[in-house]
Amino acid sequence: MSGVPDFCCVKSKYGIFMKSKVIKTIKSYLLITFGTLIMAAGIYFFKFPNNFTTGGVSGLSLLLGNIVPGISSGMFVLITNLVLLVLGFAFVGGSFGFKTVYSSLLFSFSIVVFEKVYPMNKPFTDQPFMELIYAVLLVALGSSIIFNCGASSGGTDITAMILKKYTDLDIGKALFVCDGIIATSSFFVFGMKTGMFSLMGLIIKSTAIDVFIENFTLCKFFVIVTTKSEEICDYIMKILNHGATVADAKGAFTNTGKKLVFVACKRSEALPLRKKVKQIDPDAFTFITNTSEIIGKGFRQ
Repeated sequence: MSGVPDFCCVKSKYGIFMKSKVIKTIKSYLLITFGTLIMAAGIYFFKFPNNFTTGGVSGLSLLLGNIVPGISSGMFVLITNLVLLVLGFAFVGGSFGFKTVYSSLLFSFSIVVFEKVYPMNKPFTDQPFMELIYAVLLVALGSSIIFNCGASSGGTDITAMILKKYTDLDIGKALFVCDGIIATSSFFVFGMKTGMFSLMGLIIKSTAIDVFIENFTLCKFFVIVTTKSEEICDYIMKILNHGATVADAKGAFTNTGKKLVFVACKRSEALPLRKKVKQIDPDAFTFITNTSEIIGKGFRQ
């Protein structure tokens, strides 16, 4: 009978773990859905009406939709993504994961639904540069949310993965090559003005995605020089639920012993921690830096 409580405890912990995993998965797919719909809206309502060919499957479909009569750009998005998913499984395998398949299909069908529900015969305004900004930022924001969930919207990402596998190009360069060729083609299909807008949009989109991703993952790194490390670490572990590293140090001017407390935390936790350090040790020196690459328990695995 002595083993029953232990078994119940293990079962309870397993149940909590599974519940947490299910909630995390649901949250991840909700974010992917939100990001995909934002990206689809930016492409359909701002990119397609202005013929902005800033790369990707949407850019390729825009070109094909204007070259091949009878098939809309949205339908080409669906067809192209389905073909690329098949090629991806054939040449790369399932390494891009179910999340990418889900996002890719949701994106494709969303464009087709937008076409049926709200046909766009012309742009919203006569300000192409303003519409380019909306097209780029909405796509960059949506893509960043999807990337941050460990997925992508498929499309030329799959082409880039195939190129990476069979050439010496890394995935970033391969993706830029694919998008660059598509954007450059707009000069021949839509003319100089639209081609220039498309190339500028591709450059802005690449930069915007980097900025969004970095801000999504931005954390704070603290180095605290103090004589009251135990109280500070107690707050970090019990209230913030983070670990910390403590090292011995000595003040060069006072020649007295001190402690260095190293801790990484989320942005929302930075201000409370800073106030608490000041409250516990008004004489403490606190160095705070931004970081977007923290790998370990409680952060990115």
